[in-house]
Amino acid sequence: MNRLLPFAALVVMGAAWGATQPLAKVAVSEGYRHFGLIFWQTVLVGLLLGALTRARGKGLPIHRPALRLYLFIALAGSVVPGVASYQAAIHLPSGVLSILLSAVPMFSLPVALALGTDRLQLSRVLGLFLGLSGVALLVLPEASLPAGSDSIWIGVALIASACYALEGNVVARWGTQGLDSVQVLTGASILGALISLPLALASGQFFVPWPPLGAPDKALIASAVFHAFAYSTYVWLVGVAGAVFAAQVSYLVTLFGLAWAMLFLGEGYTGWVWAALALMMCGLALVQPRRESLVPDPAPGQSTPG
Repeated sequence: MNRLLPFAALVVMGAAWGATQPLAKVAVSEGYRHFGLIFWQTVLVGLLLGALTRARGKGLPIHRPALRLYLFIALAGSVVPGVASYQAAIHLPSGVLSILLSAVPMFSLPVALALGTDRLQLSRVLGLFLGLSGVALLVLPEASLPAGSDSIWIGVALIASACYALEGNVVARWGTQGLDSVQVLTGASILGALISLPLALASGQFFVPWPPLGAPDKALIASAVFHAFAYSTYVWLVGVAGAVFAAQVSYLVTLFGLAWAMLFLGEGYTGWVWAALALMMCGLALVQPRRESLVPDPAPGQSTPG
């Protein structure tokens, strides 16, 4: 495998994943809410990846270990973070959501330490402190968020970051039961749809995106396409480069997310938000994976092009 491939994957995945924050803001702009959005997102992702799975001539295993993996990814990678993200998107600027996603490595490192898959260093402790300081700058100063924004939604948005960190570490620690990332995300999307449908119906959040499609419907479809690509790439990247390396996509998710929000939503931010971004980026620079995890070595018997 080309040793530059993981870095290229980070950039492309960051651009796609960064776009989902502004798209989430558009999706909730006219009344759609989390369970209904999660249902249609998982349905669309399941259809896209299911078609790709069939085109590749692969089936979808349904043995018990695979089902447990699908369920975990559905909950930790779609349903729970989806509820948190869509709820927070109603109340927070898209750019702030993107900044908070950069907290994934801040959560990923403690989980990796608890699982024994990484080790602690003083620089990483400082990185965690800087990350927490960045969050504090979003929460504490009254002028940091737009008028009418409640800082409690900062905590809600961080639930998504914690879920993604847990997801990556569990996949890195226990693997994907011999399945590839497309199979994993297909199975997880199917279970995610089965979980979210009764919740959408019971909560009155179910809707059908009939033509002519409005801006929220188009945002939902675009987000599903980007999620299908970003999540499958993320699971693949965890497998080849490790959870802490894969979590570094948060750099690019944040930067692309801010750029897309300013470009397409016309968002502007206070000095406190930019200061929080600077602290989070500095924290990320210090919360680095082990050097040997940055570029995965070829497997035994596998050559590296170039």
